[in-house]
Amino acid sequence: MTERKLSDADRFLIGLDGALRTVFGRPAATSRPDPAAACAPVVLEPDEAQRSGRLMRVNHSGEVAAQGLYQGQALTARRRKVRERMAESAAEENDHLLWCERRVREAGTHLSYLNPFWYVGSFTLGALAGAAGDRWSLGFVAETERQVVRHINGHLKRLPAADAKSHAVLTQMREDEGRHASKAMQMGGRELPAPVRGLMRLASKVMTETAYWV
Repeated sequence: MTERKLSDADRFLIGLDGALRTVFGRPAATSRPDPAAACAPVVLEPDEAQRSGRLMRVNHSGEVAAQGLYQGQALTARRRKVRERMAESAAEENDHLLWCERRVREAGTHLSYLNPFWYVGSFTLGALAGAAGDRWSLGFVAETERQVVRHINGHLKRLPAADAKSHAVLTQMREDEGRHASKAMQMGGRELPAPVRGLMRLASKVMTETAYWV
């Protein structure tokens, strides 16, 4: 059977569906089990639960931004193989979305009220990166994922030691993000200039510090 070739309108509608699922609904994820499910239940102290909930809210917002990034890049990517790679990574990022949301809810707090903003901003950046060419787009993915790995390492240190469930989720996320970065470079990604990497770190800092509270 011949595979149907998607038009720009098809990709736009698919992207719109993905956006609505990411921000307001239930995203289409893989069938991987939640890493937290294997951990024994632990009752955290109120201040520990609050800290865990806020940190996992930040991670959830980061995954909302990642969806925007991947979906924006998939919309403007030139090679089908690159679009397929973006879709594959986005599906794993959806796993992260669901896992983080579950931990946020279990901690008794809320998701970031600014998630629509994080999504739109990241989608715009992703679309611009894709329009710049597949090699730059892949390099943007790789640098983003490297920064996420560093960010997760910091959160693993800040989480309460008793919160084994959140530790398990972030450990699996770190493994996935590192793999996404490596694959992006293997597909031909270019290293971004230092000023661009610096701006990305600044934007990430603004998002993470805001999402912790809002």
